[in-house]
Amino acid sequence: MSQVLTPDEVSAKFGKLFCRGVYTMVDERAGVARIVEECSAKGPVEWDFVNRRRAGGALTDIRIDGTTLIMDAVIGEREVRFGPASKDLGGQGLKAVAVDGDVVKTTWVGLAGASVGIGACLPQGPGTLEAVYPDDVKVGGANRIEVTISTPKMVRAIFAVDDTDTKEKGASWVLMLKTAREAPVGHMLEHRIVQLNPNVKEKTTQCVSVGVSFAVKEKDFGALRRHFINSLDKGTFSQNTVLAIMKGLRIPEVVQEYGRRAKMEVLTVDDAHLAASRGGVELVEISGPRGAIGALAGIGCHDLGVKAAGLPEDF
Repeated sequence: MSQVLTPDEVSAKFGKLFCRGVYTMVDERAGVARIVEECSAKGPVEWDFVNRRRAGGALTDIRIDGTTLIMDAVIGEREVRFGPASKDLGGQGLKAVAVDGDVVKTTWVGLAGASVGIGACLPQGPGTLEAVYPDDVKVGGANRIEVTISTPKMVRAIFAVDDTDTKEKGASWVLMLKTAREAPVGHMLEHRIVQLNPNVKEKTTQCVSVGVSFAVKEKDFGALRRHFINSLDKGTFSQNTVLAIMKGLRIPEVVQEYGRRAKMEVLTVDDAHLAASRGGVELVEISGPRGAIGALAGIGCHDLGVKAAGLPEDF
């Protein structure tokens, strides 16, 4: 037997806890998923990171960004391994990820005190639709729990722009952050300033492009795309603004390589269009063609973390 609880019912049963949001993105063609869990404190995030990494299961990578856990996983099921110390340490792990229409179902296993994180905290986070528990569910203490959490199926969308300013006015990073914060749909994940080759003659000042990524429902992607195009069209000061757009969890290698080259070489608009075509990235000309060079690099470097903000010699 099992019982199905909504986030409010989970809160009423176990008490209000600390999850601030859960967003599950899938890339079904690649067979992978990404779960973003936002918490209100860093202690639980660090503890969950260590426990979930130790358990393995369906997770392939896990990392911390402030008080947020970012978890990459396969779509499918894998055995969770807590190890010989589990009776003393407890543990928690991701057992399975399944896509069911417009819903993603993630199955988690927890032991002892670690069961509270996946049995009581995660299921009440904003973004959760419902959680399925055993009929006699107990969390904490010496208990073992298995819970399946349903969240809306989302995709990752990356928007990157270059050439919105002039030497006299404007700043691309400001325009993109403002545009992202005003988005009518989706949840903003990252805002990234990408340092490009400073030896480009046509640069305004620092030669950067800017990218932002979103978790968004597939049905809302068109509205998000229109929002970015309209906002950039109204806010740009340049006659060479281009917006690059990509959906997916894995940036194609040809686009990543283009991004790395853009930090060291002087590339052309033709280079950008060739790499975009091969990598399946859309280039939208807002006011002129030249911005395509940096806009595509903003996609290619988006997953570099802090390295996106520097040049190769900085690291």
